[in-house]
Amino acid sequence: MYFCTEIANGVTWIGVNDRKTERFENYIPLPYGVTYNSYFIDDEKTCVIDAVELGSASTFLDKIVECLDGRKLDYIVINHVEPDHSSGLKEVIRTFPTVKIVGNAKTLGMLQAFSPDFPVENFVTIKEGDILELGNHKLTFAMIPMVHWPESMVTYDLTDKILFSNDAFGSFGALDGGIFDDQVNFEFYQSEMRRYYSNIVGKYGPQVLNAIKKLGGLEIKFICPSHGLIWRKDIAKVVSLYETWAKLEPETEGVVIVYGSMYGNTAKMAEIIGRKLNCCGIKEVKIYDASKTDLSFIISEIWKYKGLIIGSCAHNNSVYPKIQPLLHKLENYGLKNRYVGIFGSMMWSGGGVRGIQCFADALKGVEVVGEAVEVKGTPKAEDVTRLEAIAEEMAAKLIAERI
Repeated sequence: MYFCTEIANGVTWIGVNDRKTERFENYIPLPYGVTYNSYFIDDEKTCVIDAVELGSASTFLDKIVECLDGRKLDYIVINHVEPDHSSGLKEVIRTFPTVKIVGNAKTLGMLQAFSPDFPVENFVTIKEGDILELGNHKLTFAMIPMVHWPESMVTYDLTDKILFSNDAFGSFGALDGGIFDDQVNFEFYQSEMRRYYSNIVGKYGPQVLNAIKKLGGLEIKFICPSHGLIWRKDIAKVVSLYETWAKLEPETEGVVIVYGSMYGNTAKMAEIIGRKLNCCGIKEVKIYDASKTDLSFIISEIWKYKGLIIGSCAHNNSVYPKIQPLLHKLENYGLKNRYVGIFGSMMWSGGGVRGIQCFADALKGVEVVGEAVEVKGTPKAEDVTRLEAIAEEMAAKLIAERI
């Protein structure tokens, strides 16, 4: 007997919690685990929405067999071919060799790329707006390309008004008993949802907004994503959050200070700025050592707050190695709608501050606040004044935006 939960009449969550995998996509830490959500529809024709990652396929198959109760599996819909959703499909096909695999034309090509022996004869190609009739339940489909792969689509249950949303509205974090948004403390999942969005989907804000607009006319009673909570109470809230993140607008006032420091001098500078920000009336100040805190958590906080202050010591005439990937990712994602401050330390030729300045210059949607401060060695009294000036100007900008 497995943990399966009914969502609506004839629709059951059959997802799997993964508390073993240490890194999502082999680089993002999963301290709280992750879910691979899948859904079973029991009707005249049986249907599964999305598969799971191969390492969780055994439990997934047991759940399907339990739900089928001796019947055959007629369909499995593949909304997204990324292996965390589709690698378990081969086990489904092995167990149910006559199952029809439902997807779009791009889905088929990608499945064949991952599995050259994929049974093409089992594939059912659908297009935008097509309807798959299961009996009482009728499924229709909408394409949401680049949210966050080209073949991405969603499935909508016309009967129970359920949006099976693929990676959209997903989250890191295993489900600890409750699977619905009104059964848990959402504050934790909001943080993990933002970390998921900013690191996985964040580059594709315009495509996310297009998808929200396309789906905006639907009556939606449940949002069932491929990872994380199922939404049935605060659907407007999660859609609003996604709109905010997709527009690269901050959620709230506050400042992230992130620094790279070899011997503590740049770290001292970060503490000086942070203290002054608080003295100027900014309550939410987050200071991160890029050598200690994983990049995924820092990026999530940058998505949350309006202010960003970056510091780097010079390293081989360039930016400190732990700051470089942060700058690269933020530039790649097109960070905007932020105030940015710059500081750092050096001994002879510099390079850290110069590199951050080049990063800020390349982003047209950010505003540099104050003058960049580069200190030789450890900060002196006159340097403290210059560092505090960054904090004062940042605080003034944020306070001026208060309603």
